Amino acid sequence: MKLNTENNVYTIVYAAILVVIVAVLLAVISQVLSPRQAANKRLDTQKQILTALNVDYSNADPAALYGEIVNETEVDGKALFVATIDGATKYVLPLKGQGLWGGIWGYIALDDDKNTVYGINFGHESETPGLGGEIVTEYFRSRFFGKHIKDAEGRVQSIAVLKAGKKDEAGREQVDAISGATITSTGVDEMLVKSLDEYVEFLTKEE
Repeated sequence: MKLNTENNVYTIVYAAILVVIVAVLLAVISQVLSPRQAANKRLDTQKQILTALNVDYSNADPAALYGEIVNETEVDGKALFVATIDGATKYVLPLKGQGLWGGIWGYIALDDDKNTVYGINFGHESETPGLGGEIVTEYFRSRFFGKHIKDAEGRVQSIAVLKAGKKDEAGREQVDAISGATITSTGVDEMLVKSLDEYVEFLTKEE
């Protein structure tokens, strides 16, 4: 019996078989690549945390270096990274927020007083190069070094990111926003407030 390739049923069956084959192939490829993708994502996270800790890994194995100085733990069900730098303890907290065009994130490293900023790192999905994208630069990150996230009474209040010349009404310590990137800078400000607020109990707890 000759197969009628012009029949609608044949076309539908043929298309369905192709869809199934492609779906199976994509599933197999995804399974094969998944461990590598997970490893790459973890390595990227480790590099971001090392950068927040002002650790230069350019001439070292970042994963090995990370393993030597950073201990991953949790506090109240949230991620916490405890590092030892030159014999001193540093606490690294994750940051997550929203910029102008997409998500922004980062890590903030605090001295063992849980108040003084030792280092910080930012990342973004699609902020404008030369404007909001400048949050990843050393020039912007360094503005936070040495700032404090608590007030004189020990209450967590974050750090204000404001246009040069403006004063924060709440009396927070502040850094200059990126010129021409108001929305991204506001996003960084709000990200710091929201993210640090999730760790208030840890940050204010006496050791």
